[in-house]
Amino acid sequence: MKRFTIVFAVLMLAMVACAPKVTKITLMQNKPEIDGALKAYAADWSKTSKNEVTIKSVGGSTGADLGKQLKADYAAGDMPDIFVIAGPEDYKEWESIILDLSSEKWVSKTAVAFKTNGKTYGFPVAVEGWGMAYNADVLAKAGVDPAGLVNLDSYAKAFAKIDAMKAALGIKSVVSMAASIDMSWVTADHNFNSLLSNGLPYGDLSVTKDLASGKVDATRLAEYADWVELLFKYADRTVLTTGNYDAQVGAFASGKAAFLHQGNWTDPNMKAANATFKMAFAPHGSMKADTNGIFVAAPSFYVINSKSKNVAGAKKFLEDLVFTDAGNKYMVEGAGMIPAYSNVSLKPSGQLSASVQAWAASGKVYSWNQYNFSTDFRQKTLGPIYNQLATGKIDKAKFVALMATAFGSLKK
Repeated sequence: MKRFTIVFAVLMLAMVACAPKVTKITLMQNKPEIDGALKAYAADWSKTSKNEVTIKSVGGSTGADLGKQLKADYAAGDMPDIFVIAGPEDYKEWESIILDLSSEKWVSKTAVAFKTNGKTYGFPVAVEGWGMAYNADVLAKAGVDPAGLVNLDSYAKAFAKIDAMKAALGIKSVVSMAASIDMSWVTADHNFNSLLSNGLPYGDLSVTKDLASGKVDATRLAEYADWVELLFKYADRTVLTTGNYDAQVGAFASGKAAFLHQGNWTDPNMKAANATFKMAFAPHGSMKADTNGIFVAAPSFYVINSKSKNVAGAKKFLEDLVFTDAGNKYMVEGAGMIPAYSNVSLKPSGQLSASVQAWAASGKVYSWNQYNFSTDFRQKTLGPIYNQLATGKIDKAKFVALMATAFGSLKK
């Protein structure tokens, strides 16, 4: 009996030793709209690999901030294996632990990877874009041609006309726009980019560099302030001042707003809300001069923590997104994203993504330059200025003065 017990114990130890070792990977990302699809894909991927993937989504309507959460996790010694950066300033913050991915085979399949100093560090999550999303059915009923929405004056006239017809059109507001402190990524990231790149050749950083050095073009800033004021004037007050992501997107998806200040990443929300009306993007009207394009780029990048205990597994997870049918289907069909990789032939079905692709195919695109400014500057310095204008605590003149002072503080 004793010999049997010993033999059994030895066999059990051998079975444990031979069992496949399951390693764990944590991915932290900032797009709540893809949370469900990403978790479903990660669960399926985990079943066929030797890795167990946990997805942590931070941002959007949760009011949480990815940057703050990463700092907290770093302090606690619990950094994720894969996490998101938005651009140069985020890279500078985490440079010491971001892995060089230059030798990965997906690098040759994308033109929008995050690179610096000749090396590749960031895996582009997708290609995204935004302008002013519009309900084409509502605009048609109001007699507004979206092709004519190319400058401040055309938007001012269209907004006034639609506003006077709200009851007949069955809408609650002309614009669905959020400007609460928790939604500063809408104002101090996406709207701010209108000031930085609207009307400029793709990749032109002239305005960005001027503002970063404290040099302000008074005329451009004044016109931009007119644009911000116009959006706020015709927005639903509750959504504008206290609304979260779901409230803002939901107002448009339910047909209660003619315009939405968001991008094609809201396609999954439109699908979930069964929004079947025709929709597309028009340019931002932040200038008196005509503009003919929307803002298109890679929105963010997955980077790998060089201190991770499972770098190989993290690399494999990213690689399989690009080179497996399941990964491709997740990106395009599950998450509704425009793929950033040339080998992916699937096309997203969402109307807003189709609109972004159409603008991009015609070459009518402007850069994303907001991430050349630090997260703290955008969220802690600029965000509250937009919020004060939205809530009526300051007027447009004060908004301009505070913005100019903010840029002046960057002067070295």
